[in-house]
Amino acid sequence: MTQHNIQNRVVLLGTKGGPAIRPGTGMPTSTLVQMDGLTVLVDAGLGAARGVCDAGVALEALDAIIITHLHSDHYLELGPLLHTAWTAGLKRPIKVIGPEGLADYWRHFLAAMQFDVDLRLRDEGRPDLAALADISVLEEGAQPLGPLTLHALRNEHPPIHDSYALRFDGADHRVVLSGDTAPIEAMVPFAQGADLLVHEAMLSAGIDALCARVGNGDDRLRHHLERSHAPADQVGAIATQAAVKHLALNHLVPVDDPNFTEAHWVAEVRRTWDGPLHVGHDGLEILLPASDT
Repeated sequence: MTQHNIQNRVVLLGTKGGPAIRPGTGMPTSTLVQMDGLTVLVDAGLGAARGVCDAGVALEALDAIIITHLHSDHYLELGPLLHTAWTAGLKRPIKVIGPEGLADYWRHFLAAMQFDVDLRLRDEGRPDLAALADISVLEEGAQPLGPLTLHALRNEHPPIHDSYALRFDGADHRVVLSGDTAPIEAMVPFAQGADLLVHEAMLSAGIDALCARVGNGDDRLRHHLERSHAPADQVGAIATQAAVKHLALNHLVPVDDPNFTEAHWVAEVRRTWDGPLHVGHDGLEILLPASDT
């Protein structure tokens, strides 16, 4: 893995819950974590490549990509992003960590793009694209990730079983990303004392309008949302119990209803959390505090 002289920060590249985009909406979930000289992309929803570049990071400078679960809004652009990094000059493998099944996605992406890839190998002399994704399976527990320690916690996102929250422990900072999840008690010790907790959030009052607009005529969408996502006030309670230093909301549901503004999110979270709060929007940069030492 390469080391970069970078500031410790988290950038919310895409903050919209769900895969659909419409005129004026944000992009689906992806998050850039830069700590201790390491640059990690967490999730690769639609627009991730553009988001990384807009954050001032070259695609070929990524050290690792982690996919929290196999819903399309979290890995749809993984293949295109790696392909684009390859055309931009990527020559070394990037560590890619994700649930069982991600290697199949990569294999099928390569098959779909075989004409273009073979052409560029012959015509441009590029390295083997297939070898540039060093894929391993994400499982619960801790593993080294360059200078960091990556911790994964299985969260609650039915009907998907292999869905994870992540914690990055560095020399001076701790960052926790909830992934897509209903509220779970295990998040409190997992996030305890973190400098930043980035947690998905849902406005329960907005679900009626959302289901009426994009549902399929029965209650399946509502059932999924209510059992698989976290109401904003409960997110605030988790942050309070975990005594985190900063809370940021992402994967916002709903995100494109003009009847619900940032003020609604703040009011809901403030019922249970009185600390520093960031309501996510695409491109939001959150700087981690400088070390006291």
